[in-house]
Amino acid sequence: MNKETSLYYSYADYLREQYGQKVYKLPVNLPVTCPNRASGEGCSFCAGKGTGFEACGPDVSVADQLRQTREKIEKRYKAHKFIAYFQNYTNTFLPLSRLLSYMEEAAGVEDVVEIAISTRPDCISDAYLEALAGFREEHGIRICLEYGLQTVNYHTLKKIRRGHGLAEFIDAVLRTDRWQLPVCAHMILNLPGDSMEDVEESARILSALSLKMVKVHSLYIPEDSPMAGDYLMGKLAICSKEEYLERLAAFIALLRPDIVVERLFSRIPEEDAVFCNWGCSWWKLMDEWTDLMTRKGLRQGSLCAYLNGPALKRMDKE
Repeated sequence: MNKETSLYYSYADYLREQYGQKVYKLPVNLPVTCPNRASGEGCSFCAGKGTGFEACGPDVSVADQLRQTREKIEKRYKAHKFIAYFQNYTNTFLPLSRLLSYMEEAAGVEDVVEIAISTRPDCISDAYLEALAGFREEHGIRICLEYGLQTVNYHTLKKIRRGHGLAEFIDAVLRTDRWQLPVCAHMILNLPGDSMEDVEESARILSALSLKMVKVHSLYIPEDSPMAGDYLMGKLAICSKEEYLERLAAFIALLRPDIVVERLFSRIPEEDAVFCNWGCSWWKLMDEWTDLMTRKGLRQGSLCAYLNGPALKRMDKE
């Protein structure tokens, strides 16, 4: 285990534990949109083409997308087992029969051991969950659901036009847990309007839920997003790089130690962005964050002392 991952429970370590070898995610674009875009402009930070930067277009079949991307990844990263990642937009905003047919296609591709489905917490239901759990049992393939929350601050959720609040996320996680399907939450720790307190409360709420993974993003503003105009006109205040690193350190230290951390910074193309990672590479940010955690003597879960009746623990010490 290297210095960086010793500070947190990394996704790479988790996958090696589950599969006994390196496993790599292959992004898949389905011909789907999201309820936000169907009824308006979408989330203020979202680009017109969504987030599937590395994937083929949705006009390419699922099987061909996986095979084409696999060829590149296998040569570069020496991975031989793969996760089909339905990444872009809201993948459960499809008729259930169509979603299952795309999953059938993915499950039929050689060496695909898991399907990860990115969606919104207000776009899942018991009917979908029952069908996904049934698919898992029938095909013997793991299914993971990734819910975009971004922040627990409901004021910020409204400002960025997410179209849902915190309650929908909590409901989605609780319902999903009944079917024993792992959940990954997507979080952005430097949304305009959020503070360190919001970041700390995010870690606390995620830790109190039956969450398996979290994927942390640093804010990325595509030039064709609604947020880009406000940013260029100076209407948005984004915290400094140093503040983000402090927030990330606090978030990880407060996070329950058994939650898998899939990512700490956005890793996306910068050429179409008006703001991305303060002009720094993600690995430079990682180096600086690692140094900060080491100086402070922090690691994942080192400040997670707020669960299971902390007031009673204090009383016992008195």
